[in-house]
Amino acid sequence: MTDSGPQASASLEALADRAAAAGDRVAAARLLEQAIGAGAGGIETWMKLSAMRRAGGDTAGALQAVEQALALEPLNFLALLSRAHLLEKAGDPRAGEAFAVAAFHAPAEDKLPPAIHSALAHARARGEEHQREVEQRLLRAVPADLSPAERSRLERFASNSARRTRHYHQEPTHFHFPGLPEIEFHDPAGFAGLDMLAAAAADIRDEFEALIAAEAGELVPYVRYPDQVPVGQWQELNHSRRWTAIHLLRNGERVEANARHCPRTMQLLAELPQPQVPGASPNAMFSLLAPRTRIPPHSGVANTRLVAHLALIVPDGCGFRCGATTRQWREGEVFVFDDTIEHEAWNDSEHLRVVLIVDLWPPALTVRERQAIGSVIAAAGVSFTGGM
Repeated sequence: MTDSGPQASASLEALADRAAAAGDRVAAARLLEQAIGAGAGGIETWMKLSAMRRAGGDTAGALQAVEQALALEPLNFLALLSRAHLLEKAGDPRAGEAFAVAAFHAPAEDKLPPAIHSALAHARARGEEHQREVEQRLLRAVPADLSPAERSRLERFASNSARRTRHYHQEPTHFHFPGLPEIEFHDPAGFAGLDMLAAAAADIRDEFEALIAAEAGELVPYVRYPDQVPVGQWQELNHSRRWTAIHLLRNGERVEANARHCPRTMQLLAELPQPQVPGASPNAMFSLLAPRTRIPPHSGVANTRLVAHLALIVPDGCGFRCGATTRQWREGEVFVFDDTIEHEAWNDSEHLRVVLIVDLWPPALTVRERQAIGSVIAAAGVSFTGGM
């Protein structure tokens, strides 16, 4: 054997590059075909051939070449993007799905040459349009005679299937109990006492406002990492007064300086199924989010507790996301979510947002499991304090 094959293919490819630079796309394509026949056959050669065929008006040939490139590297973004554009040019109905796949595999924009940005924007727009069309087609297949809860799950099933949303998993920072359902938002009706809490929202708000007006409450920054601990995404809010809490119950202890001013609230909290974990729970607090403040995506300590929010003061421009579901707080209403699923919150208004936060046992845990979990977490010495 000699090196004539590789040398010949490299020489042919170099001649093709010169022909392309001179504007002779037909000659460039022919030379690239010869180079591939001589053994060049790498993804870059196939992509060059696709570009030359496309420039020469041979859309079918360009598509065949780019698919050869994808056979070598199935997730190559530029090849995926090129294939989508070629399918679109050919009027192929597969173009929408191809754009969605290309957009999904796109690198960060700062890692792409500026010339690609507009093509990527087009891919995202076409991909989203395709996913909306798929979602609507699937939703039309959902029966009309479903309960609201059933319909909500089926709509999410359709959305996930169309890849407009995805399934988020529990990702606790410390404790994961196996077998618990991964549900972003739970039905508040499944928790004893929450209906009474919501019904008393006006009284609870009055107690909060009286506490603030008397300047009697102990208001502390919500995020308080020691200086020597890396804080990452919490750098902006660490020790910040933009996100603060007035604790009523903290790590299982009554915070007397605050709780004594809120007798009705404390009475209602005593009726809730809160986790009983020595040194960790129950917890209850007023959470204050300052104007123009965003809480970054994060997840909580343990999937053995859920978090309830009772909205007390909610100006326009506030929002909350857990997993793929975004909700607005509504004053006087409660929602319950799994805080070990990625979640975030924001207050884009010019006014303060206040919610009452409490933690709850997940209904799926048996009484004996709750007792055992309490013992394990207490032995670990990790607190549950958290929420938003």
